Amino acid sequence: MKLLVLVLNNKECVSKILREMLLNNIGGATILESTGMLKTINEQSIEPPPIFGSLRQFITPTGNTNKTLFMVLEDEKVEAVCEIVRKCTGGLNAPNTGIMFTVPILTAEGII
Repeated sequence: MKLLVLVLNNKECVSKILREMLLNNIGGATILESTGMLKTINEQSIEPPPIFGSLRQFITPTGNTNKTLFMVLEDEKVEAVCEIVRKCTGGLNAPNTGIMFTVPILTAEGII
């Protein structure tokens, strides 16, 4: 089993992804609102390190939050979900689209 984590900057993609997963009999995602590090630094009165200070010009203080999806998947479903994400987002290689990764799960309880 794997834990798939997907952080999306474009929240409109979430409903497309969920719809496609349901059409492929894949369920069980937990979705949270999340905020990136640079946005948090920009919003707070923290004096950032010099590298982040120069990045402030690229961050809008009114920027939206992200959506983070967590899914516990059987190994054979991981690639199907990754393909759905690529299809619905147009890929995650462009800047500010999001990130996706998996980590192995050694034990899990409460999963049907």
